[in-house]
Amino acid sequence: MHAEIDVFISNYTLVDPEIYQHWIDGLPASEAVRMLNQSGLGLITGASLELIASDVLDHYRTYSLLEKLLSNPNKLQEQSEFQIEPQTRKLLIEKYYEFDDSVMRELLGKKLSSKHRKDLDEVAEKTKVALKSCRRQFDNVKRVFKVVEEMPGSMVQNIRKAFFLPEELAKRYACVIFLACLRFETSKRKLQHVSFGAFKKCTEIIMNNWTYPVQANTEYFDTEMDKEFLTDLRDLRILSEKEKEHKHLVCTSLRPTFLQKTYNELETNFRFYSRAILGLAAALHRTREMRNLFVELSLIIELWKQGGWTMQDLESFLNAFTKCALELDIREEDFKKTWERYMKVEAETQLRTWVQRRN
Repeated sequence: MHAEIDVFISNYTLVDPEIYQHWIDGLPASEAVRMLNQSGLGLITGASLELIASDVLDHYRTYSLLEKLLSNPNKLQEQSEFQIEPQTRKLLIEKYYEFDDSVMRELLGKKLSSKHRKDLDEVAEKTKVALKSCRRQFDNVKRVFKVVEEMPGSMVQNIRKAFFLPEELAKRYACVIFLACLRFETSKRKLQHVSFGAFKKCTEIIMNNWTYPVQANTEYFDTEMDKEFLTDLRDLRILSEKEKEHKHLVCTSLRPTFLQKTYNELETNFRFYSRAILGLAAALHRTREMRNLFVELSLIIELWKQGGWTMQDLESFLNAFTKCALELDIREEDFKKTWERYMKVEAETQLRTWVQRRN
């Protein structure tokens, strides 16, 4: 008696998005089978638990074979071993290079070394993300970092071209790499409340305003700060000489909207706020101070926090502080341009970290 065997032959590699997501999440095959069965897959398709388990194992084997190609998307594009449709290839790459904000927040500020890779079990425990997934995310960001850190031009575009990633995901990687290249301090206790999302927004603002502007036919690096601009920031100290006039304009502007208690606090402590903001500007040309930018911003925030300010108070003050400085009789060359360029980042990053702290 001969057994009947069903044989299915296909030229294309089949990828089940749901099973692939379980594999990406670092779940063992047995857990993926359990979750698929609980979701009612067996009832919907009539498949037995054994058949579901066999299918999952088959998919897992395929994804494990594909992983060596996913670590180098160029090879995935060029290889002929697996017949993969363009949309499926796009799905494979994008999902493989996605990362969890909570995991990446733990990696910020750490060297992407083998030593830290060994400590990922602590990250997995803290974030509740599977260790296998944490390792994938660590390896991916280290891989992207090595490829693009020395490449001139737009980092986002370099990442997109090298790894075939969508723009938004490339931007997320660009922020991580920018923070790593310039070695920004992000892991101090004072910054633990700041989420990856907030750091990403702050980093984008810095990259768009404080790095060298894009110029045609010249080599530039997205990870290189505009040294001339940072040096020019020291000239903003001229505002200290106009402190009395500046204070008058700011207080006059805010008096109609501030509560009396907040207004009195502003009048009393305007000098401290002004000198903190200007002092930071004057120090940023030094590498150490730039690396501690977020720490310094958190210290400035403490001044307003102690004064009982709200986030709306802070936003109104920073707007007035910026605009009223432009009304002063300051004839220094490029003062207006330098001031606006500085305050665009200073104010936005203050507000981003303030929102996080208040939450």
